[in-house]
Amino acid sequence: MLVLDANILIRAVLGRRVKKLLETHSTQGIRFFAADDAFADAHKYLPLLLQKRGKPARDVSDSLEYLGQMIERVEAEIYGIFEDQARQRLLGRDEQDWPVLATALALGCAIWSEDSDFFGTGVAVWTTNRVEIFFASELKTRDPKLE
Repeated sequence: MLVLDANILIRAVLGRRVKKLLETHSTQGIRFFAADDAFADAHKYLPLLLQKRGKPARDVSDSLEYLGQMIERVEAEIYGIFEDQARQRLLGRDEQDWPVLATALALGCAIWSEDSDFFGTGVAVWTTNRVEIFFASELKTRDPKLE
């Protein structure tokens, strides 16, 4: 199980690698989660990023809806009870990222992000260039024959 930061959702729409990782590993039983706030951030920033790349922004909703088939949206009612704890752990950093950390705390799982603000918060953080180590470990745990 991994909680995805908004920057991972954005990468899944803009690029190929993250989208392919999500498609591949969701079919292998890896569960992905994202706070509703992360989806809102992606929806907010993607049109401008697409415009900068000279691409139409009209497909943002469809792209995020497609990702929603692989990523379980977590509502504020679930992660909100961890807001104070998440904000405290992010103190002096980007506290606006508290929903992602709070979701990870609520679900007891790691975070997939390119944001270094999550490092040292007491939750494992995986970056895209290392997340396949996490996937391999998860799959071995499920099927010891893969060792």
